[in-house]
Amino acid sequence: MSDFVLWGPGAEYTWWNIAVGAIVNSACAILGCFLVLRRMSMLGDAISHAVLPGIVLAYLFAGRDAVFMLFLGAMLVGVLTALLVQTLHRFGGVAEDAGLGIVFTSLFSIGVVLVSNYASRAHIDVNCVLFGDMDFVSLDRFYWGPFDVPRSLPKMLLALGAVIVFVTVFWKELKIASFDPALATAMGISAVAVHYLLMGMTAVVTVAAFEAVGAVICVAMLIVPAATAYLLTDRLSTMTLLAVGVAVLSSFAGCIIAPITGTNIAGMMAVAAGGQFALAVAFAPRYGLLSKAWQAWRLSARIAAEDLTALLYRADETTKPDVPRGLRIVDLLAAVGRGLTGRLALRKLIHSGTVEPSGAGRLVLSVAGRRDAESLIRSHRLWEAYLVEHFQLPLDHLHEPAEHLEHFIGPELQQQLAASLPKADTDPHGREIPPKQN
Repeated sequence: MSDFVLWGPGAEYTWWNIAVGAIVNSACAILGCFLVLRRMSMLGDAISHAVLPGIVLAYLFAGRDAVFMLFLGAMLVGVLTALLVQTLHRFGGVAEDAGLGIVFTSLFSIGVVLVSNYASRAHIDVNCVLFGDMDFVSLDRFYWGPFDVPRSLPKMLLALGAVIVFVTVFWKELKIASFDPALATAMGISAVAVHYLLMGMTAVVTVAAFEAVGAVICVAMLIVPAATAYLLTDRLSTMTLLAVGVAVLSSFAGCIIAPITGTNIAGMMAVAAGGQFALAVAFAPRYGLLSKAWQAWRLSARIAAEDLTALLYRADETTKPDVPRGLRIVDLLAAVGRGLTGRLALRKLIHSGTVEPSGAGRLVLSVAGRRDAESLIRSHRLWEAYLVEHFQLPLDHLHEPAEHLEHFIGPELQQQLAASLPKADTDPHGREIPPKQN
């Protein structure tokens, strides 16, 4: 187990690792937002692996310091990957996912063979290609003007700058083509050109990320921060900022936790990103599992409460003058049959004053509760009348669908239903439909 230093002597190594990781992760996260929206996550995976032969060939012919050639070689192979997948799909009759698997595994295999046979000339290590060299990024430094910085930092900054410029310049085109390619084409925007530009930029970022985090971790950084942000918002601009935030936090957490646990920094960054994604899956305000469960329970409780008021309303309709009004609590809960949810719904109705005791252990609707129940019963009986008028359903087929839909019919829909009926004062069973409330 190693120690890490955030302050004092030696802290610069930790902070350089954090900075480099945050830069490369942010570049991946920004592009990843568009890959996730376009449902192309696996194509990003394919490109991050398939660019390997382009990188090796660029190293062989231009040398390690020819940064532009490295980016150009990777971009060409990235675009080639997308072209080959589309060609196999359109002209070869191969399913798109199968074509994706064929192309990226073939190109990646070629790259691995080139690395294995020409590693001494290209100065590329197979493990670094796969898992990166993040642990030693801050040790391999040079003077960039007056500054002593990690050797990989200029490439990372160049890649991040290129991504920011690309997204800024083509923001409108990327947004429209991501959400509705047909609309983009109708507006004169070439969705195909946007597609290949995005693939080219993904390849460029992948090259920049290779030395620091490797091909495998690059996949995680392309997808996981964007997928996390996708669960937290419905706005693309906010999603992009949140994805960058997740990426930066992943870099910080990975660089701190990895030395303590004695694990690979890049791998720990991916673990940190995965942890944030797990938290978003559980606690996202709208799409999280707990949020959905809470919303489902609230809907169930609302329906139970409305069913209770409807029962009390119907009981009042059929109660004879010499019989006490209302229903007993035990009868109400037995009729609703919702267990704890029904009990909590009834307690809420009592506390809110929607129902009130009438003596003899019975509950009746208050004035406000009767108003709510009338609106619910009006929805129910208007829907029954609508089904008979327009669909000629038999009487014994009306109650169940109306009982389900009555909870979702508001005043506007009530008005439309009433307008579509020749007679909106009685339902098909001859019962009075409560009048429209003012």
